[in-house]
Amino acid sequence: MGKHGKHLVWDWNGTLLDDIDAVIGATNAAFAELGLASITLERYRELYTVPVPKFYERLMGRLPTDEEWTVMDGAFHRHYWVRAESCGLTAGAAELLAARQAAGATQSLLSLAPHAHLVPLVRRYGIAERFVRVDGRVDASTEGKSGHMVRHLAELGVPAERVVVIGDAADDALAAAFVGARAVLYTGGSHSRASLARVGVPVVDSLAEAVAVAEELV
Repeated sequence: MGKHGKHLVWDWNGTLLDDIDAVIGATNAAFAELGLASITLERYRELYTVPVPKFYERLMGRLPTDEEWTVMDGAFHRHYWVRAESCGLTAGAAELLAARQAAGATQSLLSLAPHAHLVPLVRRYGIAERFVRVDGRVDASTEGKSGHMVRHLAELGVPAERVVVIGDAADDALAAAFVGARAVLYTGGSHSRASLARVGVPVVDSLAEAVAVAEELV
């Protein structure tokens, strides 16, 4: 599989799943518990980075201790999963995935969301059958996607030069570059357009545009 033609590796949070409002709401609810000031969407997008403890360092002026990180991470996820129940797919996502599958193109999903949470969600949104593989995070690592991307492509048996990663974060492009794949970044998620532009890959404002650009990259 994947020896010929393009293969898209999709990100989930902030890309296929339109959850940025849930992310901001959960972040500020967690901050309130921790005595930190709330953050606007604009500031979040300017500061957000992976690994996530570095994001908190930008906010706090220092890295959180291990104990602080455990509290912060737990508070965020507790608030996020409540809010995530009301999130929908990004506009046009279901149709784009279906059209690519109908055309015989392959695509997969790679996310840092916990695998045990991710798979039921993808099924609930009715798009699980669009992907040849769905991989979420299976450990407690706070590192980025690069190592996960290596394993994902190895399991797929898809050569990196045929792969385009579509995501909303600089980390998606870094993971693509790490394995020798290409990337397109979407502005609807965790990063501002300006911060995405600094990565040096195509930046788009819709998933339809992302797919169109991806078709031209490989």
